[in-house]
Amino acid sequence: MSASRFVYVIHIATTPEKLWDALTRPEFTRRYWCETWQESDWTPGSDWRAMTPDGRVADSGKVIQADKPRKLVLTWENQFIPDLKVEGHSTLTYEIEQMPSSVKLTLTHEMDRPKSKLIDAVSQGWPSLISSLKSLLETGQPLAETTKWPEGM
Repeated sequence: MSASRFVYVIHIATTPEKLWDALTRPEFTRRYWCETWQESDWTPGSDWRAMTPDGRVADSGKVIQADKPRKLVLTWENQFIPDLKVEGHSTLTYEIEQMPSSVKLTLTHEMDRPKSKLIDAVSQGWPSLISSLKSLLETGQPLAETTKWPEGM
């Protein structure tokens, strides 16, 4: 079976530790990720979940690998869109690499399912979210279009 995969690479003027915190700590994610936050202790085998501003679970899974501040691997299952939830778990990998004057973030979101609706959906969302994260870390302000949860979702 062929897999569905989305890969996004971006360079950010920050430190690996600050990037890790921005990916995992609620005080950061609420600012650039549509007012959402994640709950986990970020240790391998532990649960994680992404929460919507109104308290619903948006996505959930398990922490597979946590090598702070270099690599974080999660299973990921959408919880609020039936067509995406039915596909089951995907895998999200953040790889953080120190470069001479920046930090390289490689995000890979994949699933062992051809033509995955989930991977298609996240491939539409990740670029703006990660660009907003970059803006937040480099300027102190996220991009306006990622600061509010979409109406009707």
